[in-house]
Amino acid sequence: MWIKKTNSMTIINHIMSKVTIQKIPFGGWENCVQIKNEIADLIVTADVGPRIIRYGFSGGKNELCEVDSMMGMTGGDVWRIYGGHRLWLSPEDRETTYEPDNVQVAWEQITNGIKTSQDTGPLSGIKKEMEITLSSHDTTVTVLHRLTNKRPQPLELSVWSITAMAKGGKEVIPLGGRDTGLVPNRVLSLWPYTRLTDPRIYFGEHYIVLQHDPHMKHPLKVGLSNENGWAAYLNHGHLFMKYYRHHVNVGYPDLGVSYETYVNHFMLEMETLSPLTIVEPGSCAEHLERWKLFDNVLMPSNDESEIKAALADKILS
Repeated sequence: MWIKKTNSMTIINHIMSKVTIQKIPFGGWENCVQIKNEIADLIVTADVGPRIIRYGFSGGKNELCEVDSMMGMTGGDVWRIYGGHRLWLSPEDRETTYEPDNVQVAWEQITNGIKTSQDTGPLSGIKKEMEITLSSHDTTVTVLHRLTNKRPQPLELSVWSITAMAKGGKEVIPLGGRDTGLVPNRVLSLWPYTRLTDPRIYFGEHYIVLQHDPHMKHPLKVGLSNENGWAAYLNHGHLFMKYYRHHVNVGYPDLGVSYETYVNHFMLEMETLSPLTIVEPGSCAEHLERWKLFDNVLMPSNDESEIKAALADKILS
């Protein structure tokens, strides 16, 4: 299903803000939606997904991963990675989580962005929606993720927001520092294929640092209870910041983590999760993220003073 914007909506948008929204072809897909201001732009697929398949400075490199072999593909009953930013549900399940998103999706214009939605998944019984907006004056993106339970029975789930970043960058994840006395103050989850001796990962005093290496195919995944509510990715001389809210003393998937990261040879995924919630039939769970992109930020070494300096004034209070 495709919902076109009307001429009147276009006129209102032009008058009220500097954000423009237009249907364009991109990456082999004829039906994509570009959201742009004078500084940055986003492109959202509507022939599949939806995926935010591009985010970057206007005229600049895409900060998100594009899987070349899958660009422009549609149809079929096999799930495809495609790249970019997607909405999933957790805990991870081979059947329902990997439900294919290879068909056209609906979209409608909202203030400074779009609302896009999939039809209810026949396997998951979940309807997925994203409300995606761009600031009129800087690079700030807001993505509201929504999962609605269309099953006849309650379902426990977590909203899972996954951003696949372009290869070659460095990720920084802060470690918690809350004083909890004699009990632990953080959780670290490790997947079976993760090697703690992997040279791509560095465990520091204040940060976990993960360097993407396109020559290393072996995957790695870790999760943590990221109470700081942010993570960073440095690439192309730019800094991508991902902000969200971690809720203390509530249940999270995967042994209790709100942030996960996965890396292979062609991408690095930055993943945030909402608390585990029992969603009644007809009700929904939501999860909010904000993104921001900064220019002219040199990639630091693993020296934590360099990392702190690179991220100065970029952390939301």
